[in-house]
Amino acid sequence: MAAGLSSLQIQPSLQSPMFHFPPKLNQSHKQSTTLKSHKSDNGIPSDQVKTLAKFKSRHNFIRVLEVSRKSDHPFAGSRLLLLDKPGNIHSISFLLKLLTGTYFDVFATFPPILPPGPLGILGFGAGSAAKLILELYPQGVIHGWELDPAVVSVAREYFGLSKLERQYRDRLIIHIGNALNANVDSGFAGLLVDVFSNGCLIPELQDPDTWNKMKRKLREGGRIMVNVGGSCVEPEDSRRDGRVIVLETLKAMEMVFPGEVSVLSLGRNKDDSSIAVTGKLPDLDLWKSNVAKSLRFYVDMWKPFSE
Repeated sequence: MAAGLSSLQIQPSLQSPMFHFPPKLNQSHKQSTTLKSHKSDNGIPSDQVKTLAKFKSRHNFIRVLEVSRKSDHPFAGSRLLLLDKPGNIHSISFLLKLLTGTYFDVFATFPPILPPGPLGILGFGAGSAAKLILELYPQGVIHGWELDPAVVSVAREYFGLSKLERQYRDRLIIHIGNALNANVDSGFAGLLVDVFSNGCLIPELQDPDTWNKMKRKLREGGRIMVNVGGSCVEPEDSRRDGRVIVLETLKAMEMVFPGEVSVLSLGRNKDDSSIAVTGKLPDLDLWKSNVAKSLRFYVDMWKPFSE
C-alpha cells in the first residue's frame, strides 16, 4: 500500500457532519502539509467533496473522493484514494494536470539518476508515481507491487489505471502481493518504496535486514528512493509517533548505506514529511538538466542524513 500525504479536513456545510481525513499526501513540497482551504483554516466544504467509493477490503478501509474543480484548494479537480481508518491519502490524480504538488512529484525526479533497467514501485497504490514516470520519461519499464487487489481494482475504475496499462502495455507490469518479496531476474535499476499499513510506515523498514535484502535486488549503480513519512501521517495506533518512525527508518538505512543516505523534507516544518534516497548524490546540475523544469527545484532540496 502506498503512503502518506497530509491531513484532509472537510468543512461541514450547514448541518452536514464534520469529516476528517488525515494525511497521506504530503500536501506539499510547495505548499503546506495540511489539506486546508487557501482562504480558511477549516478545510474543504463537504459540499465540494463527493464520495465515489467506500468499502472494506481484506486489507483496507477504502474511500475514493473527488474534490470539485470549483473548490479553492490545491486539490481542486482531483481524485483521492484514502486508506486505513484515519483516512490517509495514498494516491492522487488530477483531471486536467499531470503534476500533483505532492511527494509523488519528487518520485518523478528519480529515473535520471538510475542506470538502465526496470524500476520497481513497492506500494503501487492507484498508480500516481507510475503515471508521472511513464508520461515524463519515454524509456524504461515499471514493475509495481500492491498487496491489496481491491486497491488495484479501484485504481483501474477511478484513477485511469486501465488506460495507462493499455497505453504502456510493454512498460507497466503490476503484481499483486507482498512488496517486500518483489524481484526481477535482471535486478532493479531502482526501487521506489512507499509502503504503509494502518497509517504507519511498515515496521520491517525499521530493520536493517530489510534494506540489505533490497540492496541485493539492485543492479550495479541502482538506488532506492523512499517515502519515510513524518508527522503528517496519522497512525491508527495513537501511541506511534510518525517522527520517531522516520528517524528509526533512516537509521536502519544508514546502517546498510553508510554515508549514502540523503533526505528531502517537505511541508512547513522539516518533520512534516520526508523522502530519502540512497547512493552518493550525483552532479546536481546534470540531474536538473534531465528532469522537467517544474521539478528542478526539488534537486536542490536534498541534504545528507544526520541524526
